[in-house]
Amino acid sequence: MNFNNKTIIITGGANGIGAACADAFYEAGANVCVLDLSNENNQKNNPRWLYQNVDVSKSVDVEKAIKVVYEKFGDIHFLVNNAGIQRYGSVVDTSEEEWDQVMNINLKSYFLCSKYVIPFMKKNSDGAIINLSSVQAFVTQENVAAYAASKTAILGLTRSIAIDFAPHIRCIAVCPGTIDTPMLQSAIALSPNPHEVMKECEDMHLLHRIGQPEEVASLVKFLCSDEAAFITGESIRMDGGLGIKIQGSKK
Repeated sequence: MNFNNKTIIITGGANGIGAACADAFYEAGANVCVLDLSNENNQKNNPRWLYQNVDVSKSVDVEKAIKVVYEKFGDIHFLVNNAGIQRYGSVVDTSEEEWDQVMNINLKSYFLCSKYVIPFMKKNSDGAIINLSSVQAFVTQENVAAYAASKTAILGLTRSIAIDFAPHIRCIAVCPGTIDTPMLQSAIALSPNPHEVMKECEDMHLLHRIGQPEEVASLVKFLCSDEAAFITGESIRMDGGLGIKIQGSKK
């Protein structure tokens, strides 16, 4: 899969899945544009690499950043909406501020980036948008009301974009299970027994391990390639078998 002379924008590309996607496309020859509030993955001094410090939940900032990408590279071919945060709590425990924060980053940013990228994609008559959702759009743990709601809403947004901008722009949702990212490590660190929690995370998956960011990046790269040109509007689970087995006694 060769992406020479192709330009991709990746939100939340400073670490985790976003950084793995950025590295994968860069190695495949693409012009890579990272939009993030962290500059952890801003080390490449190369004309094919562009980092912008952007709050992707703010319309003015997103519109400006997209124009900078277009002015630098001339075309925009792919968008990976990946920025996301996790907040824990039921609908009772979650504050209105926390709810809005999760929705702004996890959902509104996908809307805004798609809104401002699609007009430039249409100039090429083709393009692909990959929305990072989660297995929690299908099966949900306790106390993740805002997160689960935001990740489920992404599936509807994905379908709408696929329908509204076919046949030239494809849109697909990728729904990972537990992935070894800084966000996961931070959540596990809150437990009094992180090792036990990690073992539990591994055992929830049929493959008895958690996924790696590079594995998700490989799927994203495939979905953007010509080899996946007949895939659109779908929600693809990459979850190591999490959620397909009913837990309980074997007796």
